[in-house]
Amino acid sequence: MSTRFLNAALALALTLGFAAGGFMPGTSLAGPALAQGIGTDTGKGLPIAVDADQAIEWHQDQKAYVARGNAVAKRGEVTISGDTLVAYYRDIPAGGTEIFRLAADGKVHIFTPAQNVYGERAVYDVDKKVAVVTGSNLKLVTPTDVVTARDSLEYWESQNLAVARGDAIAIRAQNRVNADILVGLFAEAPGGALEMTRIDAQGNVVITTPSDVARGQQGVYNLKTNIATLTGDVRLTRGDNHLNGQTAEVNMNTGISRLLSTGDRTGGRVRGLFVPGQAPGAAQQPAAPATGGSPN
Repeated sequence: MSTRFLNAALALALTLGFAAGGFMPGTSLAGPALAQGIGTDTGKGLPIAVDADQAIEWHQDQKAYVARGNAVAKRGEVTISGDTLVAYYRDIPAGGTEIFRLAADGKVHIFTPAQNVYGERAVYDVDKKVAVVTGSNLKLVTPTDVVTARDSLEYWESQNLAVARGDAIAIRAQNRVNADILVGLFAEAPGGALEMTRIDAQGNVVITTPSDVARGQQGVYNLKTNIATLTGDVRLTRGDNHLNGQTAEVNMNTGISRLLSTGDRTGGRVRGLFVPGQAPGAAQQPAAPATGGSPN
């Protein structure tokens, strides 16, 4: 079995990606293991090279292999490092063993030529195909995006989605999406690779562009069209001008934001507050101090 490393834009995600297969201490891991780029098998059949400053141990009673001290595991172009790497294995009916859980602890760094994931702890459940990175300073960095989260960064391989939890922030160029939870959904692109097509934002959603700030309770960001839709107590702000309603559309390409009526009788009317004399997109400037003359 092999897993695939998250090639994400704006979201969230990542995979630890060792796979089923055993190894003997002090040798490379033969068989499928650390994940490669999403939708590719560029590392298929390659061994995993493991090295550590202190030791590589085989704990037969715990059925675990442990690499300690600046431990590094590399397969193809994918590398994971941490203070400690642990692979837990189990016996299989057909004979031999298989790895079912992998853990990295302390200064975890998962990287390929195109992505870097940082955290303090990482766990990959082989059966569920779920990778979770936790700890302080959680971050996913790609050439175009930076994603951070307070609680966890996750990758759910079987469902083709990535999740950033807890004050999650995704930044691309001058645009920023902030929410309690960000969920990135992937689809297969021509050539077989997976690409992120949509980001769902849940709870306290804030979208910031160079000209506007849009707030709502839920949001959907279509990465194909570069248009975000907000719903639930929506508020659009440009300088001191405000628009309030239930649905808004933010076009990242044109910089145009629109507040939309719900079109029914549930009170979904659009309301606005406009500050006279203020240029669109410009914040109101304080009055200049008076010059000349003397105070009364």
